[in-house]
Amino acid sequence: MLIHPVPFDHPDAVKLNGEVQAEYDVRYGDGGDATLLDPADFRPPNGLYLIAYDVDGTPVATGGWRSRDKNAEGNEDGDAELKRMFVVAGMRGRGLARRILAALEEDARAAGRVRMVLETGTKQPEAVALYASSGYEPCEKFGYYRFHDDSLCYAKPL
Repeated sequence: MLIHPVPFDHPDAVKLNGEVQAEYDVRYGDGGDATLLDPADFRPPNGLYLIAYDVDGTPVATGGWRSRDKNAEGNEDGDAELKRMFVVAGMRGRGLARRILAALEEDARAAGRVRMVLETGTKQPEAVALYASSGYEPCEKFGYYRFHDDSLCYAKPL
């Protein structure tokens, strides 16, 4: 498995983003994540977007982080927000999300970010289990979905 940084608007990132949006729609029935994301948000040193490829070069997992500082949506200075963590169904359970998460945390720390934050939902128990087992703890809600009952927010000091 190879993990490579790519632009957020890279064709493979667009493909996997479409798949994660479809999964969100199935789980929540809302058409997918409505959070606005700009490809520039994931450009180093203010962010990073990663894709894992299998041995055949097929994109199978993704995740990114973007810098966030104190704002009206509840972020704090020094936050790195985790976005678009996703593993295609046939590749789940192999530790790919954990590898991507560790690489993103390391990169955000090196960029001077002090806390990794993320928003997930009540209908994503696999994500909740991954983050809890990786040292994330519930935090005050932030972001686009901070007023939604299904929203769960977590943070981890970097």
